Amino acid sequence: MTDIFHEIDEDLRRERYTRLWNRYGIYLIALVVLVIAGTGAYSGYRWWTLKQAHTASAKFEAAAKLSSDGKHQEAEAAFDALAKEAPAGYRTLARFRAASELAQRDAGAAVAAFDTLAADASLTTSERDLARIRAGLLLVDTGTVDAVKQRLQQVADGQGALRSAARELIALAQYKAGDLKAANATATAITEDQEAPGGVRSRAMLLKTLTAPVDATPSAASSSPAAPTPAAGSTATQ
Repeated sequence: MTDIFHEIDEDLRRERYTRLWNRYGIYLIALVVLVIAGTGAYSGYRWWTLKQAHTASAKFEAAAKLSSDGKHQEAEAAFDALAKEAPAGYRTLARFRAASELAQRDAGAAVAAFDTLAADASLTTSERDLARIRAGLLLVDTGTVDAVKQRLQQVADGQGALRSAARELIALAQYKAGDLKAANATATAITEDQEAPGGVRSRAMLLKTLTAPVDATPSAASSSPAAPTPAAGSTATQ
């Protein structure tokens, strides 16, 4: 009797599984297919991105080699091509390098290129600040104090990592323009910033010394009245 009940139970269980499979089997198969397809697609995407990165890396190194060999126009063209076709990280680096190569032959155009980078909302704040620093660096030699401050004052007044570099460039532009008082004030602000890098603070200290106001107050020795010189023969012989 026990075997009969056991066989009946097995038949019922088998019939239940058969009904479940007939009802949901197609969905289970579809799920397995989707998992396999998704895994394959992800693996394919990772392979493709790695291949793109390796290709961009090789092209970036080749462009950098052109630059180090003094072939700046060729390097600029290579970096411009990378900026259009490379993955995001290399694309940004290539744009910066292309602007740097452009500066070798046209500083004004390079400033405009860095200005474009600084205005690009797709870049990080640090990247945009760096573009402003690069533009300001070119303008210290080729532009006016106002042009330098227009790009760097916001960075100098902020709390970002590049604020000290921005202040240093503003101070140099002021010094070059002959505004020693303003250069001294800017250099002083750098020396008083405990978070400023040591190299920047050292250069600011030197600039502060060079632009220190000259003390026009006469010394005590020079302000004392001169002792009268005795007239000849005025001393009586005792």
